[in-house]
Amino acid sequence: MTMYDRRGPPPSMREKATPVGPIIDRERTCPLLLRVFPKPGSHHRLEDFRVRGKEPADEIQIYTWMDATLRELSDLIKEVQPHARNRMSKTSFAFVYPDQRGLNVMRQVGQVHSIRVTEDDNKTLKALNFQTGDFLDVAIL
Repeated sequence: MTMYDRRGPPPSMREKATPVGPIIDRERTCPLLLRVFPKPGSHHRLEDFRVRGKEPADEIQIYTWMDATLRELSDLIKEVQPHARNRMSKTSFAFVYPDQRGLNVMRQVGQVHSIRVTEDDNKTLKALNFQTGDFLDVAIL
């Protein structure tokens, strides 16, 4: 029996996430800036996003495309967040965006497990109705 470190099996042994929907030509399409706010233990409070320009300080900026899957984003977050590398960790994703009245709302969109493949792994930003300018709040559980 082979023992893996706390991050789980190597990427070559994991199932690859296959995006649902049309695939974007990443060579010809300009990426978008995704503002990601990871937090160990729980999601940020909605009040943390109330004042534009005073968002939580633990921001990660990722340039990506609308066909990026939650698994792909989770793997990028693991590169810079030690808490997310734990073998038993889960990454919970929520969009933060203004509603019709201009007040921010938070909408849970999926959860990715560190070593177990689920249906949320293949969800893309486009399939989840992400719009440029929305924030991605991430709880590392």
